[in-house]
Amino acid sequence: MVHAFLIHTLHPRPGEEAGLCRVLYSRVFGPERLDQSPEKPGPHDLEKERLGRKEQVLAVARQVDSTCKLLHQASGRPASDFPIQLPDEPISLQDAPSGVFRLPPGDPFCENKTVLWLGVLSLGFALVCDPQENLMLAESTLRLVVKYLLEHLKLLNQGSDVVLKADKTEIILSKFLPHGQLLFLNDQFVQGLEKELSACLSK
Repeated sequence: MVHAFLIHTLHPRPGEEAGLCRVLYSRVFGPERLDQSPEKPGPHDLEKERLGRKEQVLAVARQVDSTCKLLHQASGRPASDFPIQLPDEPISLQDAPSGVFRLPPGDPFCENKTVLWLGVLSLGFALVCDPQENLMLAESTLRLVVKYLLEHLKLLNQGSDVVLKADKTEIILSKFLPHGQLLFLNDQFVQGLEKELSACLSK
């Protein structure tokens, strides 16, 4: 099962002013308890859980940001080699930096997790999965979700606000990642989901 999906800022291109990594959107599917006590949590405990989950998601975003930054530095490419994306230009996810890393228990989740990430210019996208998940299927799902987020929400356009488009992000996730479950997506099934998605987003 997929534990969480998040969109966050990435480090600036070389030569640009640095900024803090920020989580722009996150969705946690069936969150695990931070406190493993069998007792039913009270209101104070629930608020503590909510804040704890925010910290967990931010920790993942920061690690993706650091990993992507190291990947760029290791490439040895000068700042001039990182192109500026124009609003109407198609995005090639094939060449986008991506990767996978594992999180041991307690860093920051109670159990082992695997993180798959994809960086598209100034935005990072990540899936936090249970360790037994099919990584190839998870990666193809992540790329599909990112593709439709970029196409339908125009996330890379100047002034585009991910936070204000959370409802449409939820629709896309509900089609391709329902309740955090990975779907086996063949071409015919994907085409059917594309039609459903277009119909929902056009309302």
